[in-house]
Order: sequence, then C-alpha cells, then structure tokens
Amino acid sequence: MEDKSRIEIPRVKLGSQGLEVSILGLGCAGLSGLLNAPLSHEAGSSIIKEAYNRGITFIDTADIYGHNHDNELMVGKALKQLPREKVQLATKFGFTTLEDGQLGIRGTPEYVRECCEASLKRLDVEYIDLYYQHRVDTSVPIEDTMEELKKLVEEGKIKYIGLSEASPDTIRRAHAVHPITALQMEYSLWTREIEDDIITLSRELGIGIVAYSPLGHGFFGGKAVVESLPSESLLVSHPRFTRENLEKNKVIYSRLENLAVKHASNPPQLALAWLLHQGKDIIPIFGTTKVQNLDNNIRSLAVKLTKEDLKEISDAVPVDEVAGEREHSLTSKYAWKFADTPSK
Repeated sequence: MEDKSRIEIPRVKLGSQGLEVSILGLGCAGLSGLLNAPLSHEAGSSIIKEAYNRGITFIDTADIYGHNHDNELMVGKALKQLPREKVQLATKFGFTTLEDGQLGIRGTPEYVRECCEASLKRLDVEYIDLYYQHRVDTSVPIEDTMEELKKLVEEGKIKYIGLSEASPDTIRRAHAVHPITALQMEYSLWTREIEDDIITLSRELGIGIVAYSPLGHGFFGGKAVVESLPSESLLVSHPRFTRENLEKNKVIYSRLENLAVKHASNPPQLALAWLLHQGKDIIPIFGTTKVQNLDNNIRSLAVKLTKEDLKEISDAVPVDEVAGEREHSLTSKYAWKFADTPSK
C-alpha cells in the first residue's frame, strides 16, 4: 500500500557541470561522533540506507571524519547495500596532522593524489562523484592543487570538483583551471555571511552551494536548548554554545519556535525550509543519528513560504544579534575570509 504521507524529494542540478543530486543531502560526520557519541558501522549504515530509501541520494563524508577515517569506512559499507550508480557520493581531503600534533592543511599535488587514492580504497569504490578540497592550503597556489584534481577527473577517479570554505579570489582562480561544481559553505539562519560575496560569485560562475550546518550545528533542532549537549560533543566548547552566548541565542530560538507554530511546523523544519527557499542552487546537507529526525527534516519540503514569510523569519534571527563566532577555535583560522593562496 502506498504511503500517502511520504514526501517526494526532488532532484536538482548542482552547479552547471551536469551533476544532479537530491535537493536535501545527508551529512555523515555525526555518525562517527563529533557532536555526539559515535554509532557502530551497522547503526550508521542503517541511517544512510533509511535516508536513501526516503529519496536522499546525496551522501557527504570526508577523510577526517571519525577516528582513523572511520566515517569513510562506514559509508563504504552502506554503499555496498545500495545501487552505487544512484548515489551521489561526496568526500573531501585537505586536513592533516602536523609534526606538533596540531591540525593542519595540505594542498600539494602529491597530497591530493595520496588522499584521493586512500579515500577510494576506504570507500571501496571506483570513483567519487564530488571531491572537495576541505579547507584551502594558503601556502600552495590553488592552481597547483587544481591541476592535480583535474588529472584525477581525466583519469575517471573523480567526476566533479568542489571547494569548501574558499575565498572569492581562490574560487575564481580555481574555476579558471577546471570548472568548480560546488562550494560547500556554512549557511543557515544564523550564519549568512556568504550571501553577499560567495553566493553572488557562485551564481555568476554557475557553481552550486552545498550548505553545511544548515541547522546551526543542531541549534535549530534543539541542541542545548531542548536537549542538553553530550559531554563528548565539540559544541561544549563552541563559541555560540558557551554559557553567556547560549543564553542570548536561546531568545532567537524562541522567536523561531513561535513562527514555526504559525507555519504548522517546528524550528528545524522552518530553518531548513527558509534555506530551501533561498534558491534551487542551495542544497542543505543535514546530519542526524535518528530516523525520527530524518523524517522530521524531510518534512521541511512541505513548508511553503512567501516572500513576506521569508523576511519575517530572517528578521526574527538578526545576524548581528547572534552571540559568538560561527567557527570553533580549532578551525576558525581556515575560514573562507582567510583562504587566499599565493600567486602561481
């Protein structure tokens, strides 16, 4: 019997290079821990399969997610139980551990190839649909990084190239070497700094935007507001979730909660719906460890908003009232505003 309550998830073009994805994507980082305790490979694979069965075919991971690349291994296991040709698999490279044990970035051609080969092996796939530079190495000309990525496309190991947290200059120069299909950037109701420079540029160049943390690291899903944060969560030390800032930000959550009632929805649905209404070139990727949240987020597609509604929602979350920096101190120096590279 057909499920009348099932919501169809549309497919859209991501960028102008030919990649087609589901309009919502699943970010898999949290399945291996980060904001919560890690799931077993079996439990994590189950979430990925449930997402696919509901129509989410765009799956996002990275080589840095999870202890010892655990997330790619988990995603690889899930893919074995799905039709590979119907999944748009995205992964990323770029982070490395420096000699002093600190987190660093490498974008040398040798490292690009080394990371790609390792990801292909861990994921146990012949190709990666969308391969991102996770953060920009500001010591290496972007042209050098892109030339190697271009070779990987020519060899059939990756199909499309993406950048994450890249500056406008870096995006333009990278795109001149080989077309960029997608930019993965933080974008949500409380993080809108890409609207002026990055989104305008991406539309000029025909590049899609993949919005990570579309629920503000779970804030609009009730993290730290409705439910307490797990002690192992990175959010415990995130600027927007620290005590004084959190108390200020709870006021914003309350406003959104009130507006959600008006639209017969809830805060995460309204936050995702707002993002989906910013343009068909904006693809939110959310993360969850619970099937209930998966279904709840998908229902954001049923929330229809007018221009007046969108303004009212935007005005309820004034970015200048959001307390705390958007980036965790571990990665703040790699943000897009600091991501220019040397000239070739």
